[in-house]
Amino acid sequence: MENGTSVTEFILAGFPNVHEVEILLLVVFLLIYLVTVLGNTLIIVLVYTDGHLHSPMYYFLSYLSFREISMTSSVVPKMLANFLSEKKTISFDGCFSQLFFSFLMGTTESILFAVTSYDTYVAVCNLLRHPSIMTSKVCSTLVLGCWAGAFVMILSSLVLAARLPYCGANVIDHYFCDSAPLLHLACADIQLIEWIDFMVFWVLLLSSLALTVLSYAYINSAIFRMPSAQGRQKAFATCASHFTVVSLGFGISIFVYARPSHMTSVHLNKRLPAVSSIVAPLVNPFIFSLRNEQMKEALKMLCIKAW
Repeated sequence: MENGTSVTEFILAGFPNVHEVEILLLVVFLLIYLVTVLGNTLIIVLVYTDGHLHSPMYYFLSYLSFREISMTSSVVPKMLANFLSEKKTISFDGCFSQLFFSFLMGTTESILFAVTSYDTYVAVCNLLRHPSIMTSKVCSTLVLGCWAGAFVMILSSLVLAARLPYCGANVIDHYFCDSAPLLHLACADIQLIEWIDFMVFWVLLLSSLALTVLSYAYINSAIFRMPSAQGRQKAFATCASHFTVVSLGFGISIFVYARPSHMTSVHLNKRLPAVSSIVAPLVNPFIFSLRNEQMKEALKMLCIKAW
């Protein structure tokens, strides 16, 4: 068979003991998905249509919103379809496509967090030089580097996983094709792939987290030196929102993915990815952008033009 396997499809077990409330869960997750897509799409539209938002910070936020839409769209639609299906199956190619896009979006998020932190550092600590440092070309290069870097980091383990023989049970104990439960269905030694994943995520997380923490250390130092109390309060409010989202993203990634799969709890590994792939894309637009005064002003202007 193709890919050296006799398994042509997998069964997604989903959440345990939810058969009685599947319709309720379907409605809840559908509403979350629609609000997530609409909220993040609104941010992208505002950034590209309002001239006051044509700055590096909002440019990066628009790509974070695109990432949120892509992440939740790689997981939620199939989960919603399975709520209505008795088989709850996903094809072999579909499973690895879902795994690829969810890993790509998760890895890109960590790098984008570091990039946005660096941009905030330049804006706060080198305000006069910020336009000359963070030019359009530099911003585009950084975003392209985020996607390219994420692709390179996840490619080797995904290729190795796709070439493994899957010749026995085909039930994935998860609501989407996540790496750990999928690898445990392979009829071969998976230790090499597990340790590649382990090392890649630690390198990614430590480098991204180090740049983020270092940037915020300089930012906090600069904020404390501001003579105006109102200026300090405004700067802290902006940074606090960003740091909340960053801490949530890094915390979940470290707890779930940056350790060997045999050390993780299956049920916990269902709940925490649900936070990062479903809940976080819903709340991030409100934490990151819609609490921002310039973003709210742009939204008011858009509503006025629409009416």
